[in-house]
This record gives sequence, structure tokens and C-alpha cells, in this order.
Amino acid sequence: MATPSIPTIPTAIAPAAPAAVAPEAADSGAPEIGRQDRQIAGIHHVTALAGDPQANADFYTGVLGLRLVKKTVNYDDPGTYHLYYGDELGRPGTLLTFFPWPHARRGQLGAGQATVTSFSVPEGSFAYWSERLRQSRTAHDEPRRRGEDEEFLRLLDPDGLELELVAHPGSGGGCPWEGGPVALEHAIRGFFAVTIVEWNADRTADMLTGTLGFRLEAQTGSRFRFAVGASAGAAAGNRQAASSPPAARGQGTRLDLLAQPTAGRGRISAGTVHHVAWRVAGDREQQAWHRDLIAGGHQVSPIMDRQYFHSIYFREPGGVLFEIATDAPGMTTDESAARLGSGLRLPSWLEPSRPEIEAVLPPLGPRVLPGVGGGES
Repeated sequence: MATPSIPTIPTAIAPAAPAAVAPEAADSGAPEIGRQDRQIAGIHHVTALAGDPQANADFYTGVLGLRLVKKTVNYDDPGTYHLYYGDELGRPGTLLTFFPWPHARRGQLGAGQATVTSFSVPEGSFAYWSERLRQSRTAHDEPRRRGEDEEFLRLLDPDGLELELVAHPGSGGGCPWEGGPVALEHAIRGFFAVTIVEWNADRTADMLTGTLGFRLEAQTGSRFRFAVGASAGAAAGNRQAASSPPAARGQGTRLDLLAQPTAGRGRISAGTVHHVAWRVAGDREQQAWHRDLIAGGHQVSPIMDRQYFHSIYFREPGGVLFEIATDAPGMTTDESAARLGSGLRLPSWLEPSRPEIEAVLPPLGPRVLPGVGGGES
């Protein structure tokens, strides 16, 4: 990975205690969970790299209408923000997060990367979104069709990160941010899919289906669509309450694998995805995955305490960094729903260094974008 330019961090900001823990499940004495009882439910979050944090916040809150639900720091580099955007409560399946490094050079898309992050929007929303993106001078294409029941609109964020808005059956549920600038009937509902590019698609496909429990749903040329969790077809016909998790509605359950044997190797920096996190219910399920992956010969990180979820990390055969993250404890563990994202939140081991951290971080506040309208982040 290319090393971006980052501020010099005083040594006093170094973590006073390790961030890695292996939390014991409350029912750790129970029998080991079988594969069928610990299925991956869908996308938990996607983490990307950005440049200027204010431009990042202005775009994702002011243009796309996501809520800034958590303002914290990169625990491994506390002089850098970690910004979380999502739905009203920052539910798993809606969270796009960023490490913004001012002055970071642009990354390069290629093999061994997640190249496109796709969001669900209600059907019939593209006239609204096309005008909104035009007013905000956001680079975007005209809407196009993909398959029989899917329409998508491609756009770029201020750092060139490739995004899609996707309208499809069953995409109208969810709990978008009511305090945001986007009309609720057109607002983003959560993730639809991620796209990864691979030189050797067979090896990645084998891990997706043989190890992680994905199923191959469709193939169009060199694009292979995999799904996990609830069947998209079943979810589309099931009128669940709007408060149900995105994965339960079939959203955020897809991965598109593009086979591109001649693609160049990608370079991770601003405007590219760092990793893709997949959801499991809790610690027992994650611990079972941890044991399984290690037993299968995969190099897996220790279980890491990320305050709002617990995480393990590993690379699929093509090099994309995957994470398995727990749904709990969630974004409201240290802030009320009404106050999400309103202040800088630090883990206990970094609190003694708060003055030094705040002195290094650049200012970050809500803005109203001319011609688009804003919302408090």
C-alpha cells in the first residue's frame, strides 16, 4: 500500500493499551455453533481512504444524505479521523467509513481490490438523483440497466471513489436519516453490493462458496454475482417493517466478482476501498469463524475490539482485505441516537491523550452546500 502524507503524531498519542482483545462470549461453555447457525448475513461496512475530511463530510452528508453517526480516530494512527456514515442509527449494512488523510495521493483501481461500492435507492428515484448530482457538480453517468430488474447510476466522490446508486425490487425499506437534506422517498437505504476485481476469479469464487457460504446467483460475461444471507428474491416479496436490518430485506447481501486476468494491480490510497466487512450476529459466531478460518490455513488477525463491533481480518486469495464484524454493540453504545456523530469519541485507552489528539486533527464541522442544501451531520 502506498503511504499517504499524514500529520506528524506526537509520541504521547501512542495507545496506552492494546486495542486487540478476544472477548469471551457470555455462553462460551455452550456447544460450538454449526455452520448453518452462524451464516454471514451480508455487508457490515465498507472502509475507504479519503483526502480532505471536510470535503468528505460535506459530500456524504450534504450530497448523498447519509448521517455522520460516529466521529472517532484510526486506533492505529490516532492523528487521523475515522468517520462513519450510515442510516438514522448507523445500522450494520448501511455504514461507509473513511480514514481521511489530507494531501494523500490518489489510489489506482485494479486487481485485488474492491472497486465499486453500491447503495440501494427506491425505484423511480433516478430523476431526483440525476438533478441533485448535477446541482452539486458531482461526476456521474446517466442511469443504465443491468439485468432484468436492476437500474444503476454510477458516480464519483470528491476523491474519485467509485459508487453506484442501484434501484431494484425490495429497495424501498430501511430507515434513512430524517434530518438530512435528501427527500426521504428517494434516500439511500443501505448497501446493495460491492464489486471486486480479480486476476484468478476461480480461486476467489472457491473461497466465497466453499468457505464463506456465498452462493453463485448469476453470471453475465466476466461478471459473477454471489449472494449471502437472506435470498434476495424472498426478501423482495416479504413486506417487513422498515426497522428490520438491511440484510433481512435482501439488501447488502451481494458481491459482484469481475474476472479481469489482464488488469493491473490496484494501489490503495485516497479514493479506493481499504476493506470490506461482513456481518455476523455476535461474538460466538465470530469466534467460530475465527477458528474455522485458521483451521483452513488462512492467516487471520486476532479478534479486535473496535468499540462498536468486534473484528477479525483476513485476505481472500486475490488479495482483497475482508473483515468479519459483529452487529453489537453498535453506534449507540457511547452516544444517544439523537447525538450520534456530534462529538469526537475516543476509546478508553486514548482518552488520556485527548488534548494532543484534538490538537493534531483538522477542524471538522457541518456545512450547507450551495445549490444543494445541507443537513446537520
